[in-house]
Amino acid sequence: MKPVSLIETLRYEPGTGFRNLDRHRARMAASAEALGLGFDPDRFEEKLNEVPEEEGPRRVRLELGSQGRLTLTHAGFVPAGEGTVWTVRIARTAALSSQDPLLRHKTGRRGHYDAARSEFGLAEADEVLLLNERGEVCEGTITSLFLPDGRGGFLTPSLACGLLAGVERQRLLDAGHAAEAVIRPEDLAGRDFFVGNSLRGLIPARLLP
Repeated sequence: MKPVSLIETLRYEPGTGFRNLDRHRARMAASAEALGLGFDPDRFEEKLNEVPEEEGPRRVRLELGSQGRLTLTHAGFVPAGEGTVWTVRIARTAALSSQDPLLRHKTGRRGHYDAARSEFGLAEADEVLLLNERGEVCEGTITSLFLPDGRGGFLTPSLACGLLAGVERQRLLDAGHAAEAVIRPEDLAGRDFFVGNSLRGLIPARLLP
């Protein structure tokens, strides 16, 4: 297996700090252990101090390299405005494999996601969903999928389909607000659903042909 890097993308808000920080730290630590990378939790905390407190909401990206080197970058972040609805399409050729164990970890290996995103221009789709070899919906290029279950909760694709164990996804599962399921493209047609992640939260979405 080629060396991979691990990535965590956090949202920082002045006054409240880093959203889902404990979950991001735990995920990077668990993935580092699984993939044989060195992870220093003290260094993780030290890097977070590089984020300026006075500059408003920030998108913070931590990357753990294959040699255990941790780097941080950050930029301004503007949350989606009220009433925002993302347009979503399904990748025509790019696909994921349910047998790929790396998909459960957030790594720098993004070829399949980049290929899916490149199938549609930014004016054609805000997000692109990928299927696996069985035609099951897995995830978006940067988001997890959440389909209302009609009982006040959500259905989200099972890890067994081949996808990232997203932080926001896991938070909703742990809180009992979501359950794993097999979701197919036809389940989304004409339905209200959401895509989201820890940085952006949940964003209403609609599927385009």
